[in-house]
Amino acid sequence: MVGSDTSSCSCAWHYLYLQAIHDVDAKPGRGKNVVRESHIFIIFVLVLVFGFLSEISSQHYLLGPLVFGFVVPSGPPLGSAVVARVDTLATGLFYPTYLAVTGLKTNIFTIDFRSYMVLGAIFFFASCVKVGTVMLAACYYEQTLREAFVLGLILNAKGITELVMYNIWKQTKLLSDQEFALAVVMVVAVTACLTPLIKLLYDPSQQFSATKRSTIQHLKRETEFRIMACIHTQENVPTVINILEVSNSTEENPVAVIALILVELVGRSTPVLVAHHPGDTIESSIGSSTSKSNQIIKALGQYTECNEGRATLQPFTSISHYQTMHDDIMRVAFEKRAHIVILPFHKTYAIDGTIGSVNRAHQSLNLSVLEKAPCSVGILIDRGILGGSMSVLTSQYIYHVAVIFLGGVDDAEALAYGSRMASHPNVDLTVARFLLFGEENCKERKRDTDLLEEYRRAHVGNERFVVAEEVVKDGAKLSSVIRSMVDCFDLMLVGMHHQDTPLLSGLGEWSECPELGIIGDMLASPDFRCSLSVLVVQQQRIAGKPISRTAKPVDKEPLIHDVPDEQVRSSWTITVNEGNRG
Repeated sequence: MVGSDTSSCSCAWHYLYLQAIHDVDAKPGRGKNVVRESHIFIIFVLVLVFGFLSEISSQHYLLGPLVFGFVVPSGPPLGSAVVARVDTLATGLFYPTYLAVTGLKTNIFTIDFRSYMVLGAIFFFASCVKVGTVMLAACYYEQTLREAFVLGLILNAKGITELVMYNIWKQTKLLSDQEFALAVVMVVAVTACLTPLIKLLYDPSQQFSATKRSTIQHLKRETEFRIMACIHTQENVPTVINILEVSNSTEENPVAVIALILVELVGRSTPVLVAHHPGDTIESSIGSSTSKSNQIIKALGQYTECNEGRATLQPFTSISHYQTMHDDIMRVAFEKRAHIVILPFHKTYAIDGTIGSVNRAHQSLNLSVLEKAPCSVGILIDRGILGGSMSVLTSQYIYHVAVIFLGGVDDAEALAYGSRMASHPNVDLTVARFLLFGEENCKERKRDTDLLEEYRRAHVGNERFVVAEEVVKDGAKLSSVIRSMVDCFDLMLVGMHHQDTPLLSGLGEWSECPELGIIGDMLASPDFRCSLSVLVVQQQRIAGKPISRTAKPVDKEPLIHDVPDEQVRSSWTITVNEGNRG
């Protein structure tokens, strides 16, 4: 039905991706965006020159560099290069030193009690007036009282700017020692009170808390499947494209790709969330030249062109600190009603299968998204580079997918995604169900059997949907069987958390990545020298609790596709362990 179109597009994908990279890299003038050391040196000299000009014009020496800073463009390439040179020195040495010197100049013993009371009353009255004014304006624009109050508190916060101003006034004798000490003490007191109060009253992620189901398992038939793919670098793109391909976009069940390019905030003060429109580039949207981001957008655009009428693309760019980047991810996922967010794993693999690099900021980001995401979440462990090919879907190649099923809501979500993939004419899906010996009459086991039976009926006539069962006695046998599987598949889907079972006892003691769960952490280990990519799935949590396991998959009618013959490939067979019976 869709096989010919999909296969031809898949066959051309590798060429189109390389062509997209070549087109962007070959842009005229691309080399002009390189910031040389001479440029940084000139900027530092100009800072001194403007400071000198301010002094000889009877102004404070800070005025000239401040005005010059407004002129220098923020963000990459120039702003980022400057920040990269001075950030560590400024924040690690100069900033704490300035605060320490300010503290040494503050003599609190010069302040009498009456001055404390008078100035405290003035600060309190001024703060109340500011909070009240902000709340009136915010309520006029239909903000909640809680958000309006927090906004007023934020506008009352004070920091380094006020301290610099007070130091200048002290140097120019506008403030006496007592007045300077009072001002510094009030800055410290206000900051100490407002910071924990704001954190207590305002959690930005709470506004994206979902109250309705947004999962793959509960997705209705003939409904658009919305996948949000988060991308850090262009190396994430090929495997993400393959995931999108096997997600089986059809005219009846189209796929909406919401691509969010994640860029660390460097060289600018304000985070930016940009929604790109057709024909836009990063340069036209945020005024900087980021060729890697352009490559990602163009490559994804080529994918949607190959699947015209079956797939759409909505690209975004989030430029933010990693500590707050999860807010942008959840905002876009919530507003676009995504069914799953796919995040890259924080570890990359070298060509020999060892861990190439580890980014702890990415790990913290993934943990934050997992905790509060308004939909299901998948963490993609990409070993595509080990396979030696950027494109795995062609008209002559069968993409082998496995689902590890032990039971639980997360495994049910992984099974639902795998079931959708099994409808693709070039996908061979094996559901590997592991059973604990001696629990034939377990209630949970019967529920899982009913769930699998639903999917069996949905794929009547589809020879590439296979359910295999293995009865094992302990975690050691489970680990051994999974290890024997990894060389037989291209992609493995596994739930993040599983129901309590003795099969997992002892396997989590050496876990390094809790966000992957026990099985996912085992598959991410460098001990598995294979080209297998893994997608670890967590089903949406509502109010921090999993959705009921008893919900049945919606698709109950058989999905029959004519598929080409499979090429010869190494096989793996699951058999019931008869020797353990009796």
